[in-house]
Amino acid sequence: MIAPSNGHPAAVPSGRPAVVGIIYPGHAAEDEYPAAAVRLGVHLPVEHVYGTDLHAVPELLELGSPDRLAAGARRLMARMPPGELDALMWACTSGSFVYGAEGVPGQAERLAAVAGVPAASTTQAFAAALSALGIGRVAVAASYPADVAQLFVDFLLASGVRVEALGSAGIETAAGVGRLRADQVRDLATRNDHPAADALLIPDTALHTLGVVGDLEARLGKPVLTANQVTLWQGLRLAGVTAAVPGWGTLFDGAST
Repeated sequence: MIAPSNGHPAAVPSGRPAVVGIIYPGHAAEDEYPAAAVRLGVHLPVEHVYGTDLHAVPELLELGSPDRLAAGARRLMARMPPGELDALMWACTSGSFVYGAEGVPGQAERLAAVAGVPAASTTQAFAAALSALGIGRVAVAASYPADVAQLFVDFLLASGVRVEALGSAGIETAAGVGRLRADQVRDLATRNDHPAADALLIPDTALHTLGVVGDLEARLGKPVLTANQVTLWQGLRLAGVTAAVPGWGTLFDGAST
């Protein structure tokens, strides 16, 4: 079912608006989700999980731990009538890819078992989006420190994606990333693109990107995939909704399913 971009509800087979739960780490760019819900005409309830917001491997492993995510899912479901949740997204890239290519699917599978609905992580959403668009060569513009950014590259490589370039802004906390202005996001993207890449990936849900995706694609002449963008896209797909939204890039132009 196609979700309109004028705020009219995109319904699931029962006739009610689709509901995609968002488990979000801390506070940074979660305001993109309620704004997106209005644009899409769906419900995107956000439940926060907390730990340190440091972009470092031990802290990220703890942030994405099964117990923490399960508790977040249960809190979210407790706020809703039974049976209303259609899909669930762990809206965190670093807190998923830190588990490696073998651990990422299991993280989502455990979350789905708790929630009783399809679930995925932002990391999986990137892989699914690249597959849907038929893209195999990318550049990565990461906000993380270099060692954490490399783990995202490792996941992509294990998924059969060729990484032509990796740029790292070296920002240590999600809060620091969330304070970046639109012009700084554009600069991060344009500085780290590569001519051999067929798409540019910006992998941090702490970064405000929905408002700049269209402009970046026009500047770079290629698809730009960002963390909150692919999270929304994958969550809607799991709920059975395909969204066409002007300004949100190639992924939301209505051709990707």
